[in-house]
Order: sequence, then structure tokens, then C-alpha cells
Amino acid sequence: MRLVLTPGMGIGPEVTARALQTLQTSAQFSLLGDADLIAAALDSADLAYTVCAEVFGAPGTCVVDTRGDAEPAPVGAIRLAAEVTLAGHADALVTGPINKARLIGQGFTFMGHTDMLGALCSAEPVMAFAGGTIRVALVTAHVPLASVTDEITPERVGLTVRMAQLALTTQLGIAAPRIALCGLNPHAGEQGKLGSCEIDVLEPTARVLRAEGIDLVGPISAETAFMKAAGGDFDMVVAMYHDQGLVPLKVLDFGRSVNWTLGLPIIRTSVDHGTADDLVGTGEADPASMVAAIRLAIQLVNAR
Repeated sequence: MRLVLTPGMGIGPEVTARALQTLQTSAQFSLLGDADLIAAALDSADLAYTVCAEVFGAPGTCVVDTRGDAEPAPVGAIRLAAEVTLAGHADALVTGPINKARLIGQGFTFMGHTDMLGALCSAEPVMAFAGGTIRVALVTAHVPLASVTDEITPERVGLTVRMAQLALTTQLGIAAPRIALCGLNPHAGEQGKLGSCEIDVLEPTARVLRAEGIDLVGPISAETAFMKAAGGDFDMVVAMYHDQGLVPLKVLDFGRSVNWTLGLPIIRTSVDHGTADDLVGTGEADPASMVAAIRLAIQLVNAR
């Protein structure tokens, strides 16, 4: 099995190195990005590697330098990793954190990995999270809160639920998944008294999805959805926007959950945290999420 890793920025290289130090696996790894930073992290973890001119250019762990004039090394790493995985030369892609604001200041034109990978793969991806107590898929992700309502359409809700259903059944092997659909408004709109999104968009879409055979409950209030999911009643919660889904997820599962991109023709997993620049070099960065991301990638490859 071959996995291509983009350690990213901040604590990314060191949590990647410490994850590889922790894992017991026969998989071959190729690490793409700033070769000096990656090599320093691997050296600190006493891990053997080869600096390679191409991805998987030597047995064992390879380090491939993506620094160049065209774009920052972390961006070049994502681009090359996606190309290699799409071409079938890697079985899955695992990504570390990036500082989106810093990269946008250097000409990065996306709001994050998910958007970039969607463009590179000519797909409409869905951001999801798995690996801990609960699983979450997001109808909207990196969208300003003021714009969320306009982004919640029957098409986008339907895509998110269908992708969640497909991933749970075909990739995680859950024969009959039960999915909760959150309302957008408090108390799922309180029958229109607190907003009309539920009546106008979510309820009609949910009826269509249930008619397709999907075991979908909702729209229901987000607090009810997450409380019941934590108790094991749901296999996935579909949240309307970023913080609605990620606040409960990270309270329950930070460090254990994995960012899992649905809807791509490749397998892609990632850490559930940012670059944590203040922890760089302190030895305090926790590699648990990177360990979980690599393990989930391996699980998904084996399931495929």
C-alpha cells in the first residue's frame, strides 16, 4: 500500500513524523512539501528516509521537495499529491494542516484543501469527519455565516446526504446507516416561527431522500441530533454549517476525529486541527489526529 502525505505547515511536519514513529504498518509513504522542514522533523524522530526526485522514487519513506517559484511548497505538495493519487500511483492522500490566510496572501485562490481538491479532481466534494464518538457531514463548510442560508439548497442538501449514505455503506461497511438532518434555525425553525428554511428546503428534500430508501431523520434541532448521535442513535449527523457541526465534534472528539472528504474519486483524509504555530518546536504537539487520519486512510483503502 502506498500513501502520499502532505505534512503542511506549522506543527504538520512534526506530527507527521511522530505519527509515522507511532504506527506499525507495512505501507510505504511519500512526504511532499518543504523538504528541509520535513527532513528536520523526521531526523528529530530518528526515522529513516530518502530524499527523492519523484514520488515513491525509492523503497521506504521518501521526501519530495515541492518548493518552487510557481506556488508555495504546501500548495505544490497538494497539487502533486492529488495528481499522483488520481493517476493511481498512490492509494490514498493524507494531508496535514495549512494556514489558509497566509497562503491566500501568497496567491492561493481556494478556501482550503477541500475546495482545491474538488477543483483538481473535477468533483463536488463534501467535508465530513469520522473516527471518534460521532460522524459529521457539512452541507456548507468555509462560508461566511451571513451567506449560509443562500447556500442551503435542495441540490446541496441532497448531495451531502447521498454522499454520506454512500460512504457509510460502501466505505465503512454500515449496511443500513441512520442519518440525522439538522435544522438551520433554533429548534429546527419551531414550525416556521423561527425561520422558514426547514419548511421551504429541508423538509421537502428530506421527503425525497427518504423516498429513495435513505433512513433519514429530520430536520431536527442540532442539539437533539448530536445528543442522540453521541448516544449511538445515528451513524452520521448532517449539519448545515461549519460551526454547527464542528463545535460538538471537537468538544467530544478533538484529536481523534479525522477530516474525511467525500465525493472525490480518490481517498483523502486529514487532521482535525490547524497549524498551531505557537506549538512548533515545543514537543507538545499531539500527533493523535494524524495517526487517526493515516489509519482511516488505510482502512478505506482496504475496504475499497
